[in-house]
Amino acid sequence: MQVTVKAHFNKQTKDSKKELVQFYVKGEDEKKQELNQLTREVVELQIEGVEQKLTCEFSKTTKDSKKTVLEFIVKGDTSSDQSFNFYKKAGSDVTLHIVESQMSIDEFYDDEPHEGIGYQVNNDGIVDVNEKQMSIEDIPVENNSEDNVDEANEKDSLEVIDEDQLEDDDDIFDLDK
Repeated sequence: MQVTVKAHFNKQTKDSKKELVQFYVKGEDEKKQELNQLTREVVELQIEGVEQKLTCEFSKTTKDSKKTVLEFIVKGDTSSDQSFNFYKKAGSDVTLHIVESQMSIDEFYDDEPHEGIGYQVNNDGIVDVNEKQMSIEDIPVENNSEDNVDEANEKDSLEVIDEDQLEDDDDIFDLDK
């Protein structure tokens, strides 16, 4: 399903958690039934005149007496270049193409799978982990103090080949001359 509307690109905001894109639709376009059907779906946004597309969640539609507000949450892995080309159009009237994506909402929010630690929280708030799980106490202690320097490296770095060269260098810094 897809819909094309004439809209005002109101704003694009970004914080540490998400990027939001907001459009205002007025007139006949705000009555299009497809807008309601696509809400809460993953869509691809394209602005006429901008090459890139943004994959977004069509977050919500809000209507008041003057306009309809369309809000989209941009997918986290969207590159800065893609967002920037959209941002250049902010504050202007655009022709917006909204196309339903093949991606589900779960796929949209699903981050990279990672292994976690299996655990269970008891009624008293104490967490039980698998007995085979390594703890910090299981890691062998190494002597990594700053005083423990590899002596072979120390000798190599301080080895003097030419004693006369050192005396010449001392003369350079002699301020009494």
